[in-house]
Amino acid sequence: MAWVLLVVAGLLEVGWSVGMKYTDGFTRPLPSVLTGAGIVASMLLLSHAARTLPIGTAYGVWVGIGAAGAAVFGMVVLGEPATAARIFFVCLLLVAVVGLKATSGH
Repeated sequence: MAWVLLVVAGLLEVGWSVGMKYTDGFTRPLPSVLTGAGIVASMLLLSHAARTLPIGTAYGVWVGIGAAGAAVFGMVVLGEPATAARIFFVCLLLVAVVGLKATSGH
């Protein structure tokens, strides 16, 4: 169950990190509230997952999902450059996330 919570927390991190782009420096109320709620929910789920998972693994996976997800969202939805190098490094992030899961002992 901790892994499910951690993956959901990572997906929420993608949501709030992308949401920050739409807050306009937290001057737009609805995107700001939704982004803040995403931050809180993501942190709560991360903290619950970290009860049973090693913190280094949990945090690394959470950050990896968030970073890779935000980069992919940026490339696919926001028209950010999708160069071979960027795609390669996003893949490296995903390999690191899988490696942390595989070596966590859980």
